[in-house]
Amino acid sequence: MLGYALFVVLLPQPADDRRTDAVVVLTGGAGRIERGLDTLQRRIAGRMLISGVQRTVRPQELAAEHEVDPRLFECCIDLGREAVDTRSNADEVARWLERHRFRSVRLITTDWHMPRAQFEISRRVGADVTILSDAVLSNPSLSQLFTEYNKFLLRHFADFIGI
Repeated sequence: MLGYALFVVLLPQPADDRRTDAVVVLTGGAGRIERGLDTLQRRIAGRMLISGVQRTVRPQELAAEHEVDPRLFECCIDLGREAVDTRSNADEVARWLERHRFRSVRLITTDWHMPRAQFEISRRVGADVTILSDAVLSNPSLSQLFTEYNKFLLRHFADFIGI
């Protein structure tokens, strides 16, 4: 219970305006893509990956939905379409970071999802890549937090036993 209480009390917060080589947005929650676009437009990062995009979504649709110039998608945004969960997000992000040789990345996801997402991604990219957590604040229920806490514990246990 103490671990769960700490998990709830110590949810990650939004990051400062520190510059990173890139920004990665994990789809699935309100405000994530908007935060990533804002980061890119303010030149806090040079390139963005949106990981977990459905195969049918086109860049022009995202540009229209988020009211940004479509040329931003042409020059600076990659759509990752392979990920279906947090573990496959991590694989997709690691491949993308390696392909572009980025050494620092701003990770954007919801506050309650950040601990597990950062754990999964850091396992795959290693110590050579600096990950800056930039959490989107939310208002999760206690049951949602309990479920995520258990997923977080299970991933750590699975990693410990080599799965």
